[in-house]
Amino acid sequence: MKKMLIAIDDTPVSLKVVEYAGQFSGAGDLQISLVHVLPNLPAIFWDEGHILSEVEKSERKKVVDKWLADRKAKMEPVFKKAIDVLTRMGVKPQQVQTKSISDSTDIADSILEEARDGGYQTIVVGRCDHRAKHILGSVSNKIVEQGRGMTVTVVE
Repeated sequence: MKKMLIAIDDTPVSLKVVEYAGQFSGAGDLQISLVHVLPNLPAIFWDEGHILSEVEKSERKKVVDKWLADRKAKMEPVFKKAIDVLTRMGVKPQQVQTKSISDSTDIADSILEEARDGGYQTIVVGRCDHRAKHILGSVSNKIVEQGRGMTVTVVE
């Protein structure tokens, strides 16, 4: 079975990435994973420099869990739209899975780790960094540089 990881977020370029990947819908043995890396935990949730009591730990965990759940819920319509695009292009719903990564400190590293651990042959990412001095954005550039052994496609 061929496996393709499509890195998506809630930006317009993500749908272009999905549409590009959908061109390969003819491959019946293709498994597609839509992967989103959640943003880093905001500083307001970090440890304040003192050892937390069990009550403080419990309260903080509730707030952090709610923050993560809200971020994941925000991605559900994005995942749904991406799956709709893929199915319109001929990909069967059972060929698509979704995943949110929530313990990331580096988006590119998280995508690469997921791709390696999951045995993906192809990574498809978007280019969101439009600074004139760079050909690729920092995330896509790192994935291209470190994605040895995999096909890496960058869609703009």
